[in-house]
Amino acid sequence: MKTNLFRLLPMMAACMMATACDDGDGYGDGWWAGYGNYADAEDGVPMPMGGDRFDEFQDNPFISVKEQPVSTFSVDADGASYAIVRRYLNGGYTGFSTGSVRIEEFLNYFTFDYAQPTGDDAVAINAEVGACPWNSGHLLLRLGLKGRELAQDEQPLANFVFLVDVSGSMEGSDRLGLLKAGLTELLGKMRPDDRISLVTYSGKVEKVLESTPVREADKIRKAIGQLHASGSTAGGEALKMAYEEALSCYDPTKNNRVIMGTDGDFNVGVTSTEALVEMAEGYAKRGIYFTCLGFGMGNLNDSMMEQLSNKCNGTYHYIDCEDEMMKVLVHERERFVSVANDVKCQLTFNPDVVSRYRLIGYENRVMQNEDFDDDEKDAAEIGAGQTITALYELEPAVSTELTASEATADKAADEAIAFDVRYKKSLGTASIALSQKLAPADLSALQPLSENMSLAAGIAAFGMVLRQSPHKGEATLDMARELVKQSLAFDPHGYRAQLLQLIDKAK
Repeated sequence: MKTNLFRLLPMMAACMMATACDDGDGYGDGWWAGYGNYADAEDGVPMPMGGDRFDEFQDNPFISVKEQPVSTFSVDADGASYAIVRRYLNGGYTGFSTGSVRIEEFLNYFTFDYAQPTGDDAVAINAEVGACPWNSGHLLLRLGLKGRELAQDEQPLANFVFLVDVSGSMEGSDRLGLLKAGLTELLGKMRPDDRISLVTYSGKVEKVLESTPVREADKIRKAIGQLHASGSTAGGEALKMAYEEALSCYDPTKNNRVIMGTDGDFNVGVTSTEALVEMAEGYAKRGIYFTCLGFGMGNLNDSMMEQLSNKCNGTYHYIDCEDEMMKVLVHERERFVSVANDVKCQLTFNPDVVSRYRLIGYENRVMQNEDFDDDEKDAAEIGAGQTITALYELEPAVSTELTASEATADKAADEAIAFDVRYKKSLGTASIALSQKLAPADLSALQPLSENMSLAAGIAAFGMVLRQSPHKGEATLDMARELVKQSLAFDPHGYRAQLLQLIDKAK
């Protein structure tokens, strides 16, 4: 009886919530704050609030440059983790799994003020070094990438398959109701020659709308409006049907993409995450992109959705409110066009300048160094206009003053860090290399933190405190707030200001 109560609580709470994100004075002071313990567990995976499932992981450690001078990772364009934690905090629930806090997704939820690519490049890269706020004597290295922005007439036509979970667990205005509203809003922003198919699944899988041009918007809108939730969840079979539908009208000149909306609670047919990923990977290799929109609380299978997006040319977003749906499907809809594919980063550190380094976040994106030059190895995509940010905490090998003076006399120290990037303009093509070098002087003549660095540091500090990271040093919520506060000059949609409110909520 106790377990059933815990499973019902989040659904009851969700139905009582407003559909707009909390603005700092909303539903947040937490009528269920007392239910902060894990209610159950399955296969060793903690399930807070009765069923939300996350993969637990350990923070990346510090690594000796003398032992491993090279560090390689795939970018990560997801933003789901930040929105999930926002919903927990706005609901007053503080007992969430630390596995729900992925700092790279906190960072990449936000758009940074990075320069556009130039010439024929689809990606621009940048880097800077500043003092580490939470660890005196250490440095913080910020890496930035930005995908080329595309006007609507520059974007390829869309061949979208909406894959909609209409099982009973998707009942509610914050689940299926919110998804229907979002898809209808997206429809209004698409072009007449874009095409949409609609596949649904509950106890059965059904193609309710053949590929239809958006000029027939009334027909598409009617199909979306008739969706209602009931029954069990045959997600594996539905995923296969959606991919097959995308292939049936595949056009290499178009943006061929499956957009799935679900809580991930598959319970009929193929339910194993490994089997689902293996099936979807085969379609990804045939040029089909994937977007996963997660909904709900109490039975959210974050683990499955993140793995699917990581392996299948995909991105993963969590939709906790109407504002978030507008962010993903309207304000940032150009990001559905991947301008850079299989994007990998590789850092090479000079042991005479840097003693140890630690990649903050990206734990499930770390790659073998030899994979960097292997174009067969999969990595993540960057959408049009999207920014990607990564941070390394560095321990200098010697004092910065000594490093700077020796740099002029010692050729071995002319280069402190090499930042290399590889990406493909199209899937299956040869990768393109980009590179930026940092000299010892870049690690010594430190300037006050730029707004980009201040925002990144504030987000990382926030994430490390929430994760109870062993590497958080002197980081506090007050420190995180002060750092973010210094970055508000560039805030097009007010997301940074909302972050300040969320930090206050966490306090």
